[in-house]
Amino acid sequence: MQMNSIQKLFGIQYPIVQGGMIWCSGWKLASAVSNAGGLGLIGAGSMYPDVFREHVKKCKEATQKPFGVNIPLIYPQTEDLIDIILKEKVPVVFTSAGSPKKYTGLLKENGIKVAHVIANSKFAVKCEEAGVDAIVAEGFEAGGHNGYEETTSMALIPAVRRETDIPLIAAGGIATGRGMLAAMALGADGVQIGSRFAATKESSAHDNFKQAIVQAKEGDTMLSIKKLIPVRLIKNTFQQEISEMEFNGASNEELVEKLGKGRAKLGMFEGDSEEGEFEIGQISSIIDSIQPAGKVVEKIITEYKEALNDIQSFKSL
Repeated sequence: MQMNSIQKLFGIQYPIVQGGMIWCSGWKLASAVSNAGGLGLIGAGSMYPDVFREHVKKCKEATQKPFGVNIPLIYPQTEDLIDIILKEKVPVVFTSAGSPKKYTGLLKENGIKVAHVIANSKFAVKCEEAGVDAIVAEGFEAGGHNGYEETTSMALIPAVRRETDIPLIAAGGIATGRGMLAAMALGADGVQIGSRFAATKESSAHDNFKQAIVQAKEGDTMLSIKKLIPVRLIKNTFQQEISEMEFNGASNEELVEKLGKGRAKLGMFEGDSEEGEFEIGQISSIIDSIQPAGKVVEKIITEYKEALNDIQSFKSL
């Protein structure tokens, strides 16, 4: 595979980024993906600062290759995490759920590569204006928190590519080499993959969550809680109850009360398959096994090369 802008930017072998998922992406998963040639990310959104520092230190011990962290900017202790990133000299930071202007300048002044996650082309332009090094365009198919526009990756990637020339990473609905090739044909320079890595041996997710991922079929996930902040969940008792509340006109206050605190931890980390949140993407319907992260990277690259060979054998139209 010829080196492209994402490989050069992050100093990685393959243009594959492992999503920094809350309750799934600890140092074990991030280091395993980095050691396999991709870019592993620690998901800081579910970590207190002292826990986050420990994961960063352990990741640095477990891999000599580049790795990064993902920080949702709505996290209440973001400044503490930024301080740790600077002190520990983390090489790459992915930000999301907030303005890219807030920390991009500071991070880049300290030699850190910055990418920001968006769900529409308008914010892609704002990212470029803020000086980010790369954009992650995440489609409607993705698990977890999602865009209000409900734009699929097939429509989003070319729309963002048309508006900006900076390195572009596609996310949402990608778990295979063929999906990776399709995203790059649409204009992406690399891919960010979450759901496939959530169901790996190194993922810190609870086994009940991993099993729910491999058992999921088409239609088993739904974008929920749209009145508060859209999040794609596997259907279970909690998801059905809060969807019914929303359908019946529940107020934001009633939805917040039902959601409570720690709902994602209850499901994804503690394994409550009925009352917890199981945040996962639509692509879970084709994930049928729990594999080591390194094997997942290897299989994606093999499939990518096979798909590329198949396409090159097509007859000209």
